[in-house]
Order: sequence, then structure tokens, then C-alpha cells
Amino acid sequence: MRNRYLDLLRAAAIVRVVVYHLFGWPWLSLLLPAMGVMFALAGSLTAASLDRRAAGPVITSRLRRLLPPLWLLAVFAVPVMLVTGWAQEEGEHPFSVARLGFWLLPIGDPPGSDHAVDVWEPLWYLRAYLWFVVLSPLLFAAWKRIGWFAVAAPVLLIGVLDLTGLTLPETADAALWDFATYGACWIAGFAHHDGRLARVRPAVLVPVSVALGAAALYWLSGHPGEDGYDLNEVTESQALWSLAFVLLVLRWRPPMGWLARVRPMDRLVTLLNARAVTVYLWHNIAIAVVWPVLAMVALDDLGVLSGPMELAVALALTGVAVLAFGWAEDLAARRPPRLWPTTEPPPGASPGAPPAPEDWRAAHVTWLGSPRDRP
Repeated sequence: MRNRYLDLLRAAAIVRVVVYHLFGWPWLSLLLPAMGVMFALAGSLTAASLDRRAAGPVITSRLRRLLPPLWLLAVFAVPVMLVTGWAQEEGEHPFSVARLGFWLLPIGDPPGSDHAVDVWEPLWYLRAYLWFVVLSPLLFAAWKRIGWFAVAAPVLLIGVLDLTGLTLPETADAALWDFATYGACWIAGFAHHDGRLARVRPAVLVPVSVALGAAALYWLSGHPGEDGYDLNEVTESQALWSLAFVLLVLRWRPPMGWLARVRPMDRLVTLLNARAVTVYLWHNIAIAVVWPVLAMVALDDLGVLSGPMELAVALALTGVAVLAFGWAEDLAARRPPRLWPTTEPPPGASPGAPPAPEDWRAAHVTWLGSPRDRP
């Protein structure tokens, strides 16, 4: 059975990402640190897979579900960027044939033109997710050996990086900072999976989380970003606040029977979990099209209604992308393709392959931003 509380958390994080990218409200990063939540959920589900299977099949299964939706985006995005003059640009992101390989295997950020930043900038998440998956067997072994010290290690790494000023070549440096920022959340997912987090008494967990959150706010107040209190601009605060939030929400295990009784929300949660990668890959493109669409139909100046209209159009365009491209997630997970999956597929419905229940019961994917400038 799926854990509907985890599904609800993932759906909430996805919606928060879309709204943040549309409106840029910095307070959303405090209300719901979406990336930390998504990495923690992915860590929990990856640990569950590592408990059942060898590391090799777990890694290939995760990458198999991640890469085809990216390749589908590349089929459209890369030719369009080339036709619109990427190879002739002399901006900050020059064309490189070699770096196109990152669209096939994102061990580095998939590149793009200056004019198409909305297409490729969010793809840092796929690169970070890929490295977390590849490193998970080692991280899981460390968790089993040293426990909560493994959770603390990425946060301590940030301190080392700050004190030493250590920098690596561009691609490696980005991967290192992403690990330092979200690694504690990923490993906290291991604690959720094996029940160790559930065994921590609230009298201990709550003060620890409050202390972490207070430290995050203290650092943020002394090192504000351009938008003041946007966690996405301050790595240290993002790491501490995200960990504090994750420890609390994963320790809580509320009853979820009510969700099945609220059918529209139940179906929306199912849809967002089944199409998480598609929404992530295409929502920023949908947002970029919102204002041209509204201008074309003369609805770009509605006063107080502008915000709700922009959100409605962004969600509608993202829904169109789900209809057009979401089937790639089904094929990647070896299940029959569906246009609008608001209910769970039947167990074992995997054409051309033996049933792999964990491929849909533990389906998980994640999202967006860079340690310093991400949602």
C-alpha cells in the first residue's frame, strides 16, 4: 500500500514549486522548503529499495524512471535552442557539443542558451537527484554504521566549505554544494524508512528542530540574499531549515483516511505523484508562456485578478504538458501509458516486463532550484 501521507507531502511540495516559480514569493521557502522535503522522501524510498534489492538494480531502476522524460524534453528543447541561434550566442552559456551529453546523462547540469533559461535552469535537480541515487549505497551503509552522525555530516561539510573557501571545477562544485545542502534531508529519509526517526521522542526531536530552525533564521538575518529572507539564496540557512522541517513532518504520522473521502483532492494527489517529473520538467516553460498567452487574449491587465488568472493559466498549460508528455513516465516505469492517471494502476500491469510492484508503489521523483538560487 502507498503511504498517502508521503504522497500528500510530495504533492504539496510540487504545487509549492510551481507557485514559487510563478510569483517568486520568498516567504514560500520558509513555509514549505519543498526541495528538502522532496529529497527526504526520495531518500526514504531509496532506502526501502536498498533493503529489498542489490544496489545495482536499485540505481538502474531509479535512473530508468528519471531519464526518459528528460530525453523527451531534450528532443524538443535542444533543436529549438539551436535553431534560435544558441550556437552563435556569445553570452554566459556558450554552445558546447561535449556538454550536450549532460542531456543524456545529467552528471552535470544539462546546458542551454541564454534565451532559454526557463527550459534548462531547473534541471539542476535531476543532476543532484542522480548523484544522490548513485551515492545512496554508500550513504546507506554509513547511516547503518554511524547513524545520526551521517545526518549531521553534510551540514558540517557546509561549515568546512565556508571556512576553507574550497572550490572545485564548475560541475563538481555544484554537485558538492547540492550534497552539502540537501544531503542531511536525504539521509533523514533513511531514518524515516527504518523507523529510527519514529523512535525519537518528541521531547527530544522538537527542541532539536527548533534549535536548527532558529540557527537557520539567525544566519539568514546576518547573511540576507537579494530578497532578504529567501532561503533559496542562502545555502546555510536552507540546509538547517530544511532539515528541521523534514525531521518534524516525517516524524508525524497522521491518519490519512480523510483523503479518500475528499475525492477531488485524492485524485489530484495521485495525479501529481504519477506525473511529478513531467510537471517539474515542463512547468517552468508553461510559466514562461503565461504572459504571452494572456496578452494575446487581452487578459494581461486584470488588476487584483491578475495573480489568480496567471496561476490558472500556468496550471492549465502545465496540464497540457502532462497530457502531451506524461506518458513517458509510464513507459519509464514499465506500466501501461495513461493520459491522466488519477487512480493507481493495477498491480503487475507492466507490459513486456515482469511485475515490479516497487516501481509504482514506491514511485518517487523530485524537483527544482540551485542551493543558492533555487526553490
